[in-house]
Order: sequence, then structure tokens, then C-alpha cells
Amino acid sequence: MSYLKSFLWVCLAVGLACCGSNQDKAATASSLSDKMPKIVFEDSVKNVDFGALVEGDTVQRNFKFSNAGEFPLIINNVSTSCGCTVPQWPRDPIAPGESASIVVKFNSRGKVGSQAKAVSIYANTDPAVTEITFRAEVAPKAGL
Repeated sequence: MSYLKSFLWVCLAVGLACCGSNQDKAATASSLSDKMPKIVFEDSVKNVDFGALVEGDTVQRNFKFSNAGEFPLIINNVSTSCGCTVPQWPRDPIAPGESASIVVKFNSRGKVGSQAKAVSIYANTDPAVTEITFRAEVAPKAGL
């Protein structure tokens, strides 16, 4: 039901943007853009360094964020640059002013050396894709 409410709000906003003169449309689009959902990360942390790991270690990070917009934030998908990275994200809309987090797990099995990974968040924001990154230096297991 909450998806339906969010969808109706977005439809109403788009419908209002389509009405009126070109000058009104530009002003409305600008004011709507300012009100769109915004992902704001806690302490502006979008890049994390996991530091030194040993091959086979698994680490995770909670990327806490809030919706700084005036409409509900809907995360459609979160994709990673590698199968060694698994994201978990909220499936329900995040209300304006509310907080949530995206959990990212990295499994270093089969990975040695400098690792840099990207996680792309697809949402009803402007821009539609927000990226978070992490890095690690993975040492080989002892005895191999």
C-alpha cells in the first residue's frame, strides 16, 4: 500500500509539472527537483577503506543514510561491480526525514592485492544513480 501512496504522490507531482505555460513548467520543474528524494549519507561517508585483509576474510559496512527530500525515497535496485560483494537494502519507501541503511558485505575469497569495488544505488532521486565505493588490500593466506 505504501508503494501505491508513493506512486500517487509522484504522479501528482509530474501532473502538476505538465500543466501551465513554459515559464510555469520551468519554475515547477525546478521547485519539484528541489523536493525530490535525496540520499544523504551519515557523515557524508560514501567511500570506505576496509584496510588490510587476509584472503577469505568477509567484512561488511552499514552505509546509513536519510531521505532529505520531500517525497518518499524508493530504492529500485542496488548492484555491485563484482559477485564478491552482496548488498542488502530497504524494500519499503523511506519517508522524508527518515533514515535507513544499505549493508554491503565483501568476501575476499579468491581476491588478492588491491581491491576497489563500486555499489550503484538506483532510486527515484536526481540523479537516478548514487554510487558508494570501498577498497581493501587483501594479502594471500599464509601457507599457500
